[in-house]
Amino acid sequence: MLRVFVDQDFDHDILRGLRLHLPDLDAVTALQAGLDQKSDLEILASAAEQNRVVLTHDRNTMPGHAYDRVRKGEPMAGVFLVPRDMPVGRAISELEVLIACSLEGEWSQLVVFLPL
Repeated sequence: MLRVFVDQDFDHDILRGLRLHLPDLDAVTALQAGLDQKSDLEILASAAEQNRVVLTHDRNTMPGHAYDRVRKGEPMAGVFLVPRDMPVGRAISELEVLIACSLEGEWSQLVVFLPL
């Protein structure tokens, strides 16, 4: 199962649903990590150090910073971008499959736009 880092702008209803469906989910929120006021660059760096895939709704800046890390050869466990208007149940279902059925490192250096 993947380890995830939940960006500060991520819908916590989705996170609660994931925790119900995946009781062993290893998820850290930006607030828990003390990164809720930090930049995308700092969030991506911290998530990479911990080998955590970032869950975010931020389509404006996060993908560009993630692609910059890849271009520079910096580590990145992956980013899953969930549209803000995606129904919560669908987001939970798609993320549940991705998180539970993926191997560590499978999404390394990738930015994945949901829905798949």
